[in-house]
Order: sequence, then structure tokens, then C-alpha cells
Amino acid sequence: GPIFWSKDAWDFRARGGMSDLMFTGLVEGIGQVRACRREGDEARLLVEARFLGTIERGSSVAVSGVCLTVAKRESGRFEAVVSPETLSCTTLGLLSPGDRVNLERPLRLGDRLGGHLVQGHVDGVGMVEAVAPEGSGCRSRIGIPPGLRDFVVMKGSIAVDGVSLTVAERHDGGFEVALVPETLAVTTLGSWAPGTPVNLEVDMIGRFVVEYLRTRQDGDTQAVLVTRQHLARHGFGEESKTP
Repeated sequence: GPIFWSKDAWDFRARGGMSDLMFTGLVEGIGQVRACRREGDEARLLVEARFLGTIERGSSVAVSGVCLTVAKRESGRFEAVVSPETLSCTTLGLLSPGDRVNLERPLRLGDRLGGHLVQGHVDGVGMVEAVAPEGSGCRSRIGIPPGLRDFVVMKGSIAVDGVSLTVAERHDGGFEVALVPETLAVTTLGSWAPGTPVNLEVDMIGRFVVEYLRTRQDGDTQAVLVTRQHLARHGFGEESKTP
């Protein structure tokens, strides 16, 4: 019969029990870095965010667009370990005490999807090139690494420092976004200036399409047979069946 996820299984995923959690790019609030200590090749990041209350150890939190796991927690703050890989491809290694970060907890079954599906897996670091007033908000131009340019499309979605944004204009070196007053007020994007590095995560659906087309161009058109074994290898479990 069909495969279903039970509520308990989804709650387990939402608490960080599996790695394929989803976010929406709608920031819940801003946290403040209290410490970022290097320990060998990794780092420990301590963030104060009283609006989160006491979150459980093992929970996932998107920190400026990067999915991290809570290693220690106490009322109003949490600590997470930042791996060498994450330090190498995100802006988290640049954080200092006092810096502000965008925070979002994972999407849960039944929540409204007001932004777009975000995994918290940063694809690369971009650079704010220009910020100019536009109406009651502003317009920002962001330069991106060459390898990400194929994934950015007009009116498509992109997560910048964990914020779901719409591409207002695309050019060879990057893209532009229009920031409304609400976004400027409730996220760290209001402090952008030329030279600010930002975490970028391209739209996951666009990524799949581009990778599929690249595979077709390379001549590999082998189809994937979706079986229970295939689903199990990719993290899906059979929780219950229909009668």
C-alpha cells in the first residue's frame, strides 16, 4: 500500500532526527552571537535568542540560512557546533560576539508555507554590491559565484542569509532583489552595505531541473526506478499503511 508518515515520525523529523528538514525562509526573529570559539577545525557558536524560549538539545535551527543542530541549550540561548565543511562554504566563520543572525526553526506538518522550501544547505557565499532606496524599501544587487549563476532565474526564489527573496533582476554577475520595509525591520538585511558577505541557497526545484538538464546533455538518460528500497536509502520510512 501507499507509504505514509505518522505524526510521531514527522515530529521526530522536526526535532532534528533526520537531516532532510525544511525551512520556509521566513525569519522568526534575530539572535545575537555571544561567542564563536574556534576548536581545531570546527567552531562552537553561542547564540542568544530569548524569543525561542528553551529549545531542546538535538533540535535544528537555521542560523542566517545554515541548518545547525543544538548541542547545548539553556533558557534564551543555545550552542551549536559548526563543522569544518560549514565553515568553509558559509559566512558563519566570520561571526563575532555582538553580530546579529537570522533565526528560523524547521517547518512542521500543517504549517503555512509563506516563503519557499529551503533546506538550510548553503550553496555558496555572495557579496552585496550595492544598496539603493526604492520606494519605502530598498533594492540590493548581489554578486554570486559563477557556479551558481545557472540556478538564478527571473522571478524565481532564492534564500539570502536565510531569507526567502524573489529575484527582481538577473545579470551576468549576479542578481537584484527588492526589500520591503517589513523585511528590513525583522531581519538582518536592513544592515546590508556594499561588501557584506551573504549565504546563498538556490531554489531546490530549480537545482533539480538544472542538474537533470546537465545530465541529459552529458548523455546519461538512465531512469531511476522508485521502489521501497530506493526510498529507504534516501531516508524515507514506512510508518503506516492504508488498510
